[in-house]
Amino acid sequence: MKTLKCAINQFDLRLKAQNFSMLTYIVFITDLLLATFMAEENEQTPSRRLITKGRLESLSDLIFGLALSIGALTLIGTTPKNFGSLLVSIAYFAFTFLILISVWRSYTGTMTNLKKVTPQVINLNTVLLFLVSIEPFLFNEFNATNIGTQNVSLLYALDLGGLFAIQSFLSSSVLVELSGPCELSEDFTHSRNMQAVAAAFFFISALPFFWTLAIPLSSSSSLPARFILWIIPLLLHPIERLF
Repeated sequence: MKTLKCAINQFDLRLKAQNFSMLTYIVFITDLLLATFMAEENEQTPSRRLITKGRLESLSDLIFGLALSIGALTLIGTTPKNFGSLLVSIAYFAFTFLILISVWRSYTGTMTNLKKVTPQVINLNTVLLFLVSIEPFLFNEFNATNIGTQNVSLLYALDLGGLFAIQSFLSSSVLVELSGPCELSEDFTHSRNMQAVAAAFFFISALPFFWTLAIPLSSSSSLPARFILWIIPLLLHPIERLF
């Protein structure tokens, strides 16, 4: 626990010093992951040092919470010039918030009904947590990037596509455990299919065509079709409920 508190305190000092960068974020996440595992390993006896579902869920909740919190910190670091830019900043944060909350809700429901923690599930969780960890950084790069918004948006699309694709695989793991047709099986089959469709939208949006294809908003600005494709997965469930 001392190691874990030390990692958090060091990150807090960097924030107060306004030295929040990509390297700071990655170092903090790495230190926190190592500190968490070390703390939990020290609390277990040699005969019980197993990766359980509870430990996976605890670590995942921690990473999701940090990603949401760090996403909110980007609002603190921006100074809107007017009321319009303030609303735009809030809308940007609302989008990334809805994405992470959507993934977290699906992940929580899946892990609740998952009975066995297999090596495949552990590996999928590891990749999922990595993608969740870098999501706020990639989104923040939209506002301050030196490598081009198009390149950042491509990586962000792949990141979100990976998140939903992994959710689809995890839902398939639950379906493998369920024996015979039942209401729960139907729910997870539907959930798996919806997550696969959402992942497809994000992966397809990474194609260069959807960046060059843009909807003109004014004489000097336009909205790339890539951004529109990102919104569609968030509307799938509301649209489905209507019909």
